[in-house]
Amino acid sequence: MPRLGSHMSIAGGLPLAVERAKIHGCDALQIFTKSSNQWRARELPREEIAEFRDKVERASIRPVVAHASYLINLATAEPVLRERSILAFGEEIDRAEALGLLGVVIHPGCFTSGTEDGGIRLVADAVRRVLKTRRRGKALVILEHTAGQGTSLGWRFEQLARMIAHLEGHPRVGVCLDTCHMWGAGYDLASEAGYHATFESFERMVGLDRLRVFHVNDSKKPLGSRRDRHEHIGQGTIGREAFRRLLNDARFDALPMILETPKTEGRRATSVEKDPLDVGNLRTLRALLARGRDGRR
Repeated sequence: MPRLGSHMSIAGGLPLAVERAKIHGCDALQIFTKSSNQWRARELPREEIAEFRDKVERASIRPVVAHASYLINLATAEPVLRERSILAFGEEIDRAEALGLLGVVIHPGCFTSGTEDGGIRLVADAVRRVLKTRRRGKALVILEHTAGQGTSLGWRFEQLARMIAHLEGHPRVGVCLDTCHMWGAGYDLASEAGYHATFESFERMVGLDRLRVFHVNDSKKPLGSRRDRHEHIGQGTIGREAFRRLLNDARFDALPMILETPKTEGRRATSVEKDPLDVGNLRTLRALLARGRDGRR
C-alpha cells in the first residue's frame, strides 16, 4: 500500500519533525531542512543529525524527503540569482545526504527572461552542475510538477521529459507529482477517463520509473486554472473519487503520498501535538484506501 504522510514543521529542531510525524501515524515524511524563505541556513550539529536519523529509523518512517527553499530558481538567466540558486540547491542536497533522506523535492523555477526552451536547458544545466560535484552521493533531485502559474516550468509532462532528456536520463533525477498542481495544469484527475489519460501521458513522456513522490492535496481552484491553492482532501474541486483512484492504484503501492494541506493556525511553533487538520486529512485518505481495497464504494 502507499505510504501516507505529511509535511511536518522542523520548529524546535529536526528531530521534533519526526516526533510530529510519529504521533500522526505517518509512514512517510517531508520536511524543510532550513527556513524555506531564507537563503542562509544554520549549520546542522552532528548530534542533531544523529538524533534525527535514529528517530526516523526507530519510527520506521520512510522515505523522508526534503522540500527545497522557495527562493531557489534554477531556470533564471539572471547571473547573480542563478549562482545563488545553484549554490543554495547544492547545500540542500548536502543536508539531505547528511540526514539520510531520499532526496530533495524542488520546483524547477521560472524563466523570468528568454524562452521556455532556454529555461528548461538552464534547469538541466543547474542540476547537472550540482550532481557533478557530488558523484558519490545518493540523495535524489526530485523535480516537482507545477501548476503553471506565470512562467513557471514543469507544468506540462513534456517539459519535465525535456529536462530529463537534457540530463541524459541521469539516474539521480526523479519526479514528484502534486495532485493540486496537476489539476491546475489541466490534467483531469476527477473523471475516470481523465485519470487514466493523465497517467498514460506521464508514463509515455516521463516514465513511471521516474516517479518518486506524490503530494496529495485537493484544490481551491478549478481544473486548468494554473493556480496553486491547496485544499483539504475531498473539500475542493478535485473531489474524493480522484484520491480513491490514486490510493488504490496498484502501480503506486510502494510510493509515499504526502499531504501539504493547510495546518491549524495559532498553535505554538515548537509544540509536538496532533494537528486536528492533519488528523482529519489522514483519516480521510485511510478511509478511501480501505474502502477502495475491499471493493466497497
